Amino acid sequence: MKVRVAMLAGLVVLVAVQVAVAEPAYIGAAKCKMCHKVEYASWEQLAHFKAFEQLGAEDQGKAECLKCHATGNTADMPGVQCEACHGPGGDYKGLKVMKDREASVAAGLLLPDQKTCEGCHTGAPHDQAAFDYDSAKAAGIHEFKNPK
Repeated sequence: MKVRVAMLAGLVVLVAVQVAVAEPAYIGAAKCKMCHKVEYASWEQLAHFKAFEQLGAEDQGKAECLKCHATGNTADMPGVQCEACHGPGGDYKGLKVMKDREASVAAGLLLPDQKTCEGCHTGAPHDQAAFDYDSAKAAGIHEFKNPK
C-alpha cells in the first residue's frame, strides 16, 4: 500500500513539474486577427506574410530555415506570424489580459525592438539586408493599435 501511495505521489509531483515548465502555446495569426484586424491586414501586405513560401520545397522542412521563415520553428505555422515577434500568445491572448499592457507583458507578450529583428535579419547576403526596426515602424510595419 505504501508503495502505491509513494508512486502516486511521485506521479503527482512529476505532472506538476511538467505543467510548471510547460512552454507557452502558439495560437496562430488567425486567432490574433479576431481582435487585431487592422494589424492583420497590414501584416498580410508584408514579405513576412509570405516568408515560408519564399523557401524552396527542399528547405521547408529544415530547422535552420524554419527558425526565420516559420513561426515557432514549425511548418505548421508558415510565415513570420504575429507570435514570431510578440512571443507565443497562449498565455496573453485573453481580452482581459490584452487590455492591460503590464498584464500582457507579464503573461509573455514581447514588445519587439531592433534586437528582435536582428534575430533573423543579420545583414548577411541571404537575409538581403539588415532590418531597421525604427524605420519600419515609422513606415508602418503594421498599424500599431497600442503604440505606447
